[in-house]
Amino acid sequence: MSKIKKFFSRKKEEAAAFKQKLTGSGMGEGHKLNAPKPEQAAPSGSGSRKKYDAYVPPKRNELSNEARQAANAALARIDKKTSRDFNTSLSAVKAQAKRELEAERRQKEEQLASAEASASNVRCTGGENRNLACEGVFFRCPMISDEILPKAAWKAKIKDFLYQQLEEDRGLTACLIIHNCNVKEKADDCIATLIRYLENLINSPTEEKFCKIRMSNKIFSDKVRYVEGALDVLQAAGFSEVQIDGEPFLLWTREQTEEDLDLPTLVEALKNSETIPLELDRNIKVLLPSQARRVILPDDFYRLSPEEIKKEQQLRSEAIAQAQMLRTKAMREREEQRNLRMYRYALVRVKFPNGLFIQGTFNVFEKITDVFEFVQSCLADESLDFTLVATSEGKLSDEDLEKSLFDCKLIPSTLLLFRANGVSAVGQTELNYLKEELLMLVEAM
Repeated sequence: MSKIKKFFSRKKEEAAAFKQKLTGSGMGEGHKLNAPKPEQAAPSGSGSRKKYDAYVPPKRNELSNEARQAANAALARIDKKTSRDFNTSLSAVKAQAKRELEAERRQKEEQLASAEASASNVRCTGGENRNLACEGVFFRCPMISDEILPKAAWKAKIKDFLYQQLEEDRGLTACLIIHNCNVKEKADDCIATLIRYLENLINSPTEEKFCKIRMSNKIFSDKVRYVEGALDVLQAAGFSEVQIDGEPFLLWTREQTEEDLDLPTLVEALKNSETIPLELDRNIKVLLPSQARRVILPDDFYRLSPEEIKKEQQLRSEAIAQAQMLRTKAMREREEQRNLRMYRYALVRVKFPNGLFIQGTFNVFEKITDVFEFVQSCLADESLDFTLVATSEGKLSDEDLEKSLFDCKLIPSTLLLFRANGVSAVGQTELNYLKEELLMLVEAM
């Protein structure tokens, strides 16, 4: 079965499962009101939060000797300031992190806050040579390949992939081309028009007026003719271009319908087709304290362009100056919500007691539970019980798990402190928290 047919088969199964759930036939076995649910387990010491396994990083093979040597070499590059050879043992990495952590603590909080504020302003002033916290926002597309690419690169790759599949499954592939290669409004209008054409043929296949389409017709020209994939759908349905009285028409005959494809199936495919989903890649980074002091976000994190942001801020400043009045609490909250809506993605950094940081990229509407899953997937001991503390909001409780990063105002960037439950303060700094392969991601200074 081709990838295109697998895509629509999966969509059909999902729709059937949803329908079954609505009808109540898939609601599970009943139980007495005063009886405990059989799958309910006793709460752990940290509350009812379960262990997570939803986020699965890209699979890596077990480290070979060559890979271990490469990891050691990467860690060796961290200490370029010393002329002697760098000790790449785990204890040396921990010692380096401790030294930098102590230096960070000695730095005044006022200076750190000033540096962060300055870094945020650079984004809006369009400063050159910015020391960005990450290179951008990256995605995966399991349906096509295991590559990790920016969204623009994936759009081009998805388009190439679909056109390559066109000869094998013209009708189904063309439905996906309409959704993936056109703007949403144009695609929606085109699909609605195509469905009307095909349903007319299904209901009245002998009606002559439904068997031909004048290509100069305004509705056809505006909503179908120049939409990518639309003419391929009609060709798969059995339409072919002919000349009638010197004017171009599309004429339908049942014999020209694509093999193994009928009109009801094509209508269903048009209704169920959608953009091929991209999965946000966490773009994991492991940082030392000296590398985690500044957060400057790339343009991909913003909904607006730098010029639009600058213009909007200028208009707000002028409006406030003209108003010449104190703002109420409601006005301040509305202003804060407008600022938060500028962002598509959030940069989350988690600081471990041994001084190391991990960094990941999230959609602003992902939930706090997704952050816990991400952190747990990075731990050498994934069974370790832990809590996360937001420097601005305090400890993230079980009630916060279903809230989004947007709801908790943890955007566009946030720092969370990792705490291992049941471990003494001294033991916290001695633990090695991260998986061995993640140490390869420690960046050179």
